[in-house]
Amino acid sequence: MEILLRKILSQIRLQEDRLSSQMIGTADEAYQMTLFLKELLFKIKADVLQAGFKNEQQEIEFFKNIKPQILGKLIYYNKVFRIETTCPVSNGRMHLSYYENQLKALKSEYKESICNEDFYRYYRADRTDRDQTYFRLGQINYHDGLKSSVFEIDLSFSTYYDNKIAHIIANELLYTYLLTKINPEDNPDTISINGDANKDLSWTNSQNALIELIYALYVSNSISYGKIGIRKLALIFQVLFRTPLNNIHHAFHRMKTRAGSRTAFLDQLKISLEEYMDKDL
Repeated sequence: MEILLRKILSQIRLQEDRLSSQMIGTADEAYQMTLFLKELLFKIKADVLQAGFKNEQQEIEFFKNIKPQILGKLIYYNKVFRIETTCPVSNGRMHLSYYENQLKALKSEYKESICNEDFYRYYRADRTDRDQTYFRLGQINYHDGLKSSVFEIDLSFSTYYDNKIAHIIANELLYTYLLTKINPEDNPDTISINGDANKDLSWTNSQNALIELIYALYVSNSISYGKIGIRKLALIFQVLFRTPLNNIHHAFHRMKTRAGSRTAFLDQLKISLEEYMDKDL
């Protein structure tokens, strides 16, 4: 399943890079990505319904980590398309106010319907003890008083909670996008890491590894003499590698209390570099 996830993410990045290199408008790019992701999800759905899953763990992995990545970006690009095609003006105070209101609406949605849910806390804590309930088909407990959207999804291809993760991913991407519209200094175009410049760039290690690296650079004052905030630094890496990062503060606090080395990725970096140096001796 990990190989499948990497393959899917690679397909998505290639399409994003292809469209980005064409220098088309944001709305057109979002529209084309929506069509691409819709078709990709349709194909994967057909494959899953035909072949099924080899075992329980494969089913959980698919609905927890693979499908939400595709659906999350599909929801995100569709939202971007709707936002861009309803923006009243192309610049000025009204333009800025429009995106600020979009950000307020996103934060309101987060407070009212996401962060207060038990499942959100479960997902953010990287727990696995209820995965069999949340990420297996036919395990929905209607006594939990679920939202009516549960009746609008295809239960042969959804556990309901995979949709909830997809919306979390979409909202995180949208949050970053709106920040770049509101704060020009955070815009990827102004830091020259969009388009062909990052065409072949992708983060292929874990999300925690990237967060560990970001914090190490931040606390060591290695970038801009430490004058850049952790939020903006994380934003730059998200844009650079086109990958969403979950709540980096929660992830960092989990690192401080994890078993074994608290700097596992940095330790491995040191080992890999020393091994590479030894090859030249």
